[in-house]
Amino acid sequence: MLAKITAKNQLTLPKSLTQAVGATEYFDVEARGGQLILTPVRIQRGDAVRAKLAELDLSEDDLAAAVAWARASAPTSDVPAAMVNEPAAVYDTRPDKPKEAVAKKAKPKA
Repeated sequence: MLAKITAKNQLTLPKSLTQAVGATEYFDVEARGGQLILTPVRIQRGDAVRAKLAELDLSEDDLAAAVAWARASAPTSDVPAAMVNEPAAVYDTRPDKPKEAVAKKAKPKA
């Protein structure tokens, strides 16, 4: 089958080929001997999370402690979480200055 690469290096795969390999969103791509080799990759979200946790050397105990900390730190009142750590508002409590009286000009009677 023939496939055309666009000016932006995008390649549209024929539907019959993508159906043959099954539903997949990602392909591992490698160049070997002047050929492009596409291998379907099924990414499991849970696997990605577990891989990242392993990379960071975090254990289940570390996660449990982090969740417990976050839950303990959550506000328990009806105050929105965004306002919990805001500084208290400061209001000027000095009385207003009395306004100066302004004389109104009388309109001439016609």
